[in-house]
Amino acid sequence: MAVDSSTDHVTTTTWPSPFGVRTRLVAASALMLFTELALIRWTGSNVVHLSYFSNFVLLGSFLGIGIGVLRSGRAKRLPYYSPIMLGLLVLVIAWKPVTVNRGSSSSVIYFTSLNTSGPPVWVILPIIFIAAAVVLAGPAELVGRCFAELPRLTAYRFDLIGSLAGIVSFTALSFLGAPPIWWGLIVTVVFAGLMIPRSPGSGRRVVATGLSAAMVLAPLLVMLGVLFHESTRSDLSWSPYYKVKTKQYTYEGVPLLTITVNGVPHQQAIPADARLQWEPQYGLPYERANVGKTPKNVLIIGAGSGSDVAIALKKGATHVDAVEIDPRIRDLGKALHPDRPYQDPRVTSHIDDGRAYLSRTNKKYDLILLALPDSLTLVNGASSLRLESYLFTKQAFESARDHLNPGGAFAMYNYYRETWLIDRLASTAQEAFGHKPCVDKIGDGLQQAVVTVGLTEQDQTCAAEWPGPAAITPPPATDNRPFLYLFTDRIPSLYLVTLGLILVAGLVGVGIAGGGSSYRRMRPYADLFLLGAGFMLLETKSITGFALLFGTTWVVNAIVFAGVLVAVLAAVEVTRRFKTPPIKVMFAVLFGGLALSWVFPDSWLLSMPVGLRVIVAVLIAFTPIFAANVIFAKRFTDTADGTASFGANLLGAMLGGCLEYAALIIGFHGLLIIAALLYAGAFLLTPKARSLAR
Repeated sequence: MAVDSSTDHVTTTTWPSPFGVRTRLVAASALMLFTELALIRWTGSNVVHLSYFSNFVLLGSFLGIGIGVLRSGRAKRLPYYSPIMLGLLVLVIAWKPVTVNRGSSSSVIYFTSLNTSGPPVWVILPIIFIAAAVVLAGPAELVGRCFAELPRLTAYRFDLIGSLAGIVSFTALSFLGAPPIWWGLIVTVVFAGLMIPRSPGSGRRVVATGLSAAMVLAPLLVMLGVLFHESTRSDLSWSPYYKVKTKQYTYEGVPLLTITVNGVPHQQAIPADARLQWEPQYGLPYERANVGKTPKNVLIIGAGSGSDVAIALKKGATHVDAVEIDPRIRDLGKALHPDRPYQDPRVTSHIDDGRAYLSRTNKKYDLILLALPDSLTLVNGASSLRLESYLFTKQAFESARDHLNPGGAFAMYNYYRETWLIDRLASTAQEAFGHKPCVDKIGDGLQQAVVTVGLTEQDQTCAAEWPGPAAITPPPATDNRPFLYLFTDRIPSLYLVTLGLILVAGLVGVGIAGGGSSYRRMRPYADLFLLGAGFMLLETKSITGFALLFGTTWVVNAIVFAGVLVAVLAAVEVTRRFKTPPIKVMFAVLFGGLALSWVFPDSWLLSMPVGLRVIVAVLIAFTPIFAANVIFAKRFTDTADGTASFGANLLGAMLGGCLEYAALIIGFHGLLIIAALLYAGAFLLTPKARSLAR
């Protein structure tokens, strides 16, 4: 069955799958979420721009999902364009992978290779955005067809169940370290099950069946061929964050291991003696920190493949806690580092986010070291939050200070590339510790520097006094605005131009997909559009909040995504099974939840024991999400055009994804204000019919 959008009458269409409508809906929804997550991971591993603009693929996906749902009521054929575009996209990116060239005028620093390869950014990013929209429009169209065959909330319920299945499946594969060929196989099997006809007829029907199978399988087999080649290379492996490439060789008789992630040189596993001989600056924290000359307990955040751990042991540490967020990189170091530091009984390794580790431990250290923790990727679902962002805020430095023994010191080093960035970190240390740090700059174009600060000024020995930050130095990053590498206090023009083009593409795409009637059909559902935008901001605030409270690891990220969907599903079930309060009451609960999130800052939650922190954080984060989705469920039930109303909500989420970037100016906490304004608009635009007041 399908809805004729022009007359709102139900007409009959042919569905080739042998499965029931509920099974089809769950499978199509799972395919939609699984494909979206796989696209974000795989394109980001081969196009370095997307390591910093993963939200770009997400926004393209939202556009495609909205267009697919809108098309579902008028499309006469199955969306064969989707697997065809998927095969072409994978083929093009595999043929022309891209690394970033950072221009000197950029207001956002990229810690990537300085060489360029593949098409320029203005060519490859539009291609990926459009391709992501086309690919995701196919599964969304299949979802929209199922919506027309079921009661509204029943359809929404099974859509959420399928979405959860897609997230859980991809999370399980990430946990197992499965290479992309497994992602491709799952996408191929589900696409084939949903789109290849099973009719036993003959003649023209058999020919049609064969053509349909070819249109689905041919491009997907091309995709599988590319992914199989990539997945079977002996020098490649996959972590939950990166495509990892390793190379072992010997230089001047010294065994070395080079690790490249997402096409960018990331780190080298070098024996401690050779590292200190070739680059003595790696020993400077032990020179500048008085206690560092004879350290006992050392904490290394960003331990990676183990070179910094090996140096700590070389300097006489009696115990090292080595914290590394990526299990694959740690395991490579454990197996292949020439010094075998992870096998040393003095070393305890932790797969965790460094800030989260500090918030959960009561241990004190003689030296805490941030060892080149540049992640080269963003937290999934957050437009500007990198894995290491919360390590470099003023509050993070204060947390490190509170974990030092008397006489202890805190240090960091990296290739910072910009003088203002070195000054920003040094001034952050000065504010957190109350005195100037030692700053050692290494004379090369990459601006390597070592910043060391003792618990007191007497606990450090500097070669020369740091003169203080230059006048242009931005203020310290904070937990609310943890954008260390953002120089300006404005949204960079690169982001503004990109977001403007995305919105224009969305307007044009919706108009074309709807055959000129899309906006007319969606006009009565402006409130649902605003509900979608507000929900996206609530989801972003939840992701970034939980990342601060519990870590930026992929596990926390996956749990939050799943938790959001569970909260939405709970709202649907409550609406289906019980007589819920009027929409006005639920709006009051929603605004109360937003006020609760505003009143209780993250610093208050961080001060709680972990168990209590989980309970309170879940209550604060998911109360407004639950209330917002009860409102959506009640409103969605009574809409006259299910696909148009659902499509409006999804396209609203795309707008919300663009509004996320306002956090660069007002911080993540400020997103609550924008969400409140969007929900206020939705309340004012909600029809006042009696059926909605029940």
